[in-house]
Amino acid sequence: MNIRKTIQQLFRFGREQALSCIFPLVIFSSLALTKFVQLPFLPRYDWLLIIFLLTQWWMLRSGLETRDELKVITLFHLIGLALEIFKVHMGSWAYPEEGYAKVFGVPLYSGFMYASVASYLCQAWRRLQVDLVKWPPFWIVVSLADAIYLNFFTHHFWIDIRWWLSAFVIIVFWRSWVTYMVGGIMYRMPIVLSFVLIGFFIWIAENIATFFGAWKYPNQAEVWKLVGLGKLSSWLLLVIVSFLIVATLKRVKRSRE
Repeated sequence: MNIRKTIQQLFRFGREQALSCIFPLVIFSSLALTKFVQLPFLPRYDWLLIIFLLTQWWMLRSGLETRDELKVITLFHLIGLALEIFKVHMGSWAYPEEGYAKVFGVPLYSGFMYASVASYLCQAWRRLQVDLVKWPPFWIVVSLADAIYLNFFTHHFWIDIRWWLSAFVIIVFWRSWVTYMVGGIMYRMPIVLSFVLIGFFIWIAENIATFFGAWKYPNQAEVWKLVGLGKLSSWLLLVIVSFLIVATLKRVKRSRE
């Protein structure tokens, strides 16, 4: 492939990625806007919830998102909100600002940050015609996803097994690949590498989100600080469980068609 063709393919790939990131981009833009511009009548957290609900409605009405994708995103919203309520209760981070739409100290807009990960995965899956090669058995994938999600809760009371889970992910998916299409040409990437790349970019996104005050870690209470690389492992596992849920739902739907 010559240089011109390579640049064209990179442009196509970037375009599809950008279109898949509309929801995350709206989230970051809204966080920035509401940090520096005080909107009237309602607290910031409530405005964020309204903006995200309207964005969700617009994406569905415009055809950027399908009804099946909305179901997946709603599931992620609930999963994320449950995790947020627990983590805030345990003091892992906080939402210090006022808001009417808060449950146990957690603003309802927070679930959309998890939903945006699902939105990206669903749209990239569809736009790039993603397929899975040598995917592990269903029961292994479901059990691993459950174990990763539960560890976010249980490590507060028991040992943290995230590194064991990470090693198990490498073992289980060592021979698995993800294929995707760009401009009619098929490419492939090891699943484990895709996990790491997505997790890294979400860690960058986390730094942007905390800078704009989406939430605060204890060490950011007085002044913003870079989120430590230790959090990268948490986001990596979150990406893995998100990918596993989306992949499982996609395969179940395909088996029923």
